Amino acid sequence: MKKYIFSILISLLLLASCGEYQKLLKSTDAELKYDKAVEYYQNKSYSKAITLFDDVTPFFRGTDRSELILNFLANSYMQQKDYFSASEYFKTYIKSYPRGKFTAEAKYMIAYCYYLDSQDVRLDQTTTYQAINAFQEYIDIYPESERVKDATKLLDELNDKLAHKYYINSKLYYNLGTYLGNNYKSAVITAENALKKFPATKYREDLMILILQSKYQESLLSFEEIKSERFQATIDEYYNYINEFPEGKFRKDADKILKVAEKNTKE
Repeated sequence: MKKYIFSILISLLLLASCGEYQKLLKSTDAELKYDKAVEYYQNKSYSKAITLFDDVTPFFRGTDRSELILNFLANSYMQQKDYFSASEYFKTYIKSYPRGKFTAEAKYMIAYCYYLDSQDVRLDQTTTYQAINAFQEYIDIYPESERVKDATKLLDELNDKLAHKYYINSKLYYNLGTYLGNNYKSAVITAENALKKFPATKYREDLMILILQSKYQESLLSFEEIKSERFQATIDEYYNYINEFPEGKFRKDADKILKVAEKNTKE
């Protein structure tokens, strides 16, 4: 019985709340709408807050309140996980108030929106690149900000994500082998490009062993007149790997490759 009564009370409260909100939508009192929008925002009713802030935007255009409304709207969309809309509002804020009190925060949040909107590593990485550029811009403009540490950490994560995509592509070439051409060469080029672009990536060892394995496979399949030369290049790549990772997780595999390569160069 108590649960039933409680359920009725909750329903009545919700109806009252909806009734109040509908009256607000019809109201012409901009100040009241603004105050209620802030109240809804503070109570995490972001959809209602957005609607009311949108309604009063024309009334406060050109005033100090307009700056606050843009900031509220951007953060409301952020809380709803609509990162595209949030980033657009943060951009509008910066364009409207380049020296505003929320400008630095807005620049960071644009980068963070891109970061949160970044796709799976196997999909298009446009937003990943946008996030990298935005975080780098923030760091360059606000080098003393307390957010630089977080921005740098997220920047490293994003760069690792792109390096991982290169690794996946390189591994795909490796797995294709000689299907419709020499895919081992493509694997080497892709992995080497990743190391040039992201030298500090956490996938560095994985990329380096993939280069070694690709050159080794290429050597095994080479014509006799260039086989020795190819195996010598494999040996050189072996030393590139162990010089950086003497106790690397692929050391045993690398040592096996060296033995075969040395045997072939002697022959």
